[in-house]
Amino acid sequence: MEIVRATAADAGRVRELSRAAYAKWVPVIGREPWPMTADYDVAVREHVIDLLVVDGGVVALMEMIPEEGHLLIENVAVDPGFQGRGYGRRLMDHAEAVAAARAYKMVRLYTNKMFAANVQMYLGLGYAITREEVLPAGTVVHMHKML
Repeated sequence: MEIVRATAADAGRVRELSRAAYAKWVPVIGREPWPMTADYDVAVREHVIDLLVVDGGVVALMEMIPEEGHLLIENVAVDPGFQGRGYGRRLMDHAEAVAAARAYKMVRLYTNKMFAANVQMYLGLGYAITREEVLPAGTVVHMHKML
């Protein structure tokens, strides 16, 4: 298992993996979640996207955005065939290590309130709910963790 930085050549794989990982949420919210429609050609250039590679194949990814005073986790996606093996947790730990290496004291993320299992997972990892934001497309739960 290794974590490697995505390049422009990986944009298609990042898109495919994100679409596959978030497909289960379409029936829950009645639309494609944002990570299914993002422009990953731009994201691999402007954000930090790290790929978790197992036995030569990409099984998960972590998209991060360094911001003023904190690291924002934009997207965590695990291939459905590899979910439940701790890869998402491994990438969450990785994001916290990236934040610490940049001397950030906080990691932020957000998720759809309807993704209740994700909210509970993040709470279990020590993230706290900062606020909820009601938008036309649904309620966004903003979370953070102090390092």
